[in-house]
Amino acid sequence: MWRGKILVWLGLIAVNFLLIPDSFFVFYGNHIAIIFSTIFLGIGLILLVDFAHAWAETCLEKIEMEELTGEGDSSMWKRLLIGGTLTMYGASVVVTVLMYTFFCGSGCHMNQTAVTINLILAVVISLMSVNQTIQESNPHAGLAQSSMVVCYCTYLVMSAVASEPDDKFCNPLVRSRGTRTASIVVGALFTFLAVAYTTTRAAANSAFAGGAPLTDDSVSGVGRPRARNEMRYQAIKQAVDEGSLPESALHEVDLYTDGIDEGDEEFTRVKYNYSLFHVIFFLATQYVATLLTINVKQDDLGDFVPVGRTYFASWVKICSSWVCFVLYGWSLVAPVIWPDRFGVQM
Repeated sequence: MWRGKILVWLGLIAVNFLLIPDSFFVFYGNHIAIIFSTIFLGIGLILLVDFAHAWAETCLEKIEMEELTGEGDSSMWKRLLIGGTLTMYGASVVVTVLMYTFFCGSGCHMNQTAVTINLILAVVISLMSVNQTIQESNPHAGLAQSSMVVCYCTYLVMSAVASEPDDKFCNPLVRSRGTRTASIVVGALFTFLAVAYTTTRAAANSAFAGGAPLTDDSVSGVGRPRARNEMRYQAIKQAVDEGSLPESALHEVDLYTDGIDEGDEEFTRVKYNYSLFHVIFFLATQYVATLLTINVKQDDLGDFVPVGRTYFASWVKICSSWVCFVLYGWSLVAPVIWPDRFGVQM
């Protein structure tokens, strides 16, 4: 089976290099793949907001669980949560100062506007995350999640101003060969990491796969744990009833199923949706195709071919940062507007 797939793959590579002209790929990347790449970017932003919430909630759950059961060292999770939050906010401040210093000179109105709006939205989102009304509807909302969103959006704006052409002398990276090479390497690294993360997490994420959370009757031994784990299960259930832990803690098997054979069929779960995995990878290839082919004019640049160095690419990143702020802001406001949908007990 795999031998046949590899032969077909090699055959397609040969066809692409030998038979299909470059003009086809440029047309496809600029007019067709860009539609699918937009969907891929949207999925990536949703996953980032989801990951920001999941990361903070996981740290809080570990802290509260270890304090409740007396097992483990909760100080490690506290240091991770607080240290990560301060590090991401600190990095955002440093990058913002660098952007104002090197990319926001006189006449660089686009960069000045983008960086200023990003700074304003970062402050607004951070204040929203600690707002009392939002905290009452979502006790786990806080600066930990907002720090990750602010850091990522600041990176997007930094990438945007570093990706624009230098026709207005607003991008010093273009004029220096050393920094130009470094920016290409770093940009490519972040691009591949983002694509790899988005594809794998989207395929395994229940929000996209349509998977339902575990229930009392879904898996034998999960809803009704074995006797030796009954005490821990009851402690977790009581904490959930009191509101100190989210309801999702009841569905995490590893919290109260010590000693269960991981190879047992009753506890073996499919880790990702096989079909969705391929769909996400297809969208990822469309994004890369757009990134590699959009508005590249090699004749004007000699041997150096900048990938994605256009105003269009810059504005896509800037708008993506705004959309990310809006998505995270909506995730904070939605439980206040519709508390019943999010299980908020008023």
